[in-house]
Amino acid sequence: MAGRVLRSCVQTALKTVNSVLGLAGMAVILYALWMLRAWYSQVAELHYHLPVPWFIYAFLGLGVFLCLLTCSGHIAAETANSHCLSCYMIFVFFIIILEGAVTTDVFLNSNWEEDFPDDPSRKFEEFKDFVISNSEMCEWVGLSVVAAQVKSSAPSLKN
Repeated sequence: MAGRVLRSCVQTALKTVNSVLGLAGMAVILYALWMLRAWYSQVAELHYHLPVPWFIYAFLGLGVFLCLLTCSGHIAAETANSHCLSCYMIFVFFIIILEGAVTTDVFLNSNWEEDFPDDPSRKFEEFKDFVISNSEMCEWVGLSVVAAQVKSSAPSLKN
C-alpha cells in the first residue's frame, strides 16, 4: 500500500515538473516562430534571398528538444519502466551538462560572443538586450527551468 502511494507521488511530481519543461519548450518554439516571421518580413522588404540565421534555428531546435524530452518524461513517469527512466535520465543529464557548459562559458569567458557565428539579422542582439533589460525575470525563469530539470531527475534516481 505504501509503495503504491509513494509511486503515485513520484509519478505526479515527475509529471508536474515535466509540465514546466513542456511549457518552457513551447514558449521557446513560439519565440522562434515569431523571430522567423519577423525575419522573413524584413527580408521581403529588402528583396533579398538570405539564409535564416543560426540563432533562430537553434531556438527552434531547443524548443522541439524540450518538448520531446517532456513527452519522454511523461511516458517514463506513466510506465515506470526502468529502461524508459534510464533513457530519460540520460537526456536530462546531457541537457543539464550542456546548460552548465554554456553558462560556464558565458560567465568565465569575457569574449563568449566570439564563440558564436555572426548573426546578420541582429535578432541575437535584440534577445541579448531583452535579457539584460529584464535580467531579474530571466534569472528566475532560467532558475525555474534548471530546478525543474534537476527535480525531474531526482525522483527517478530513487527507483
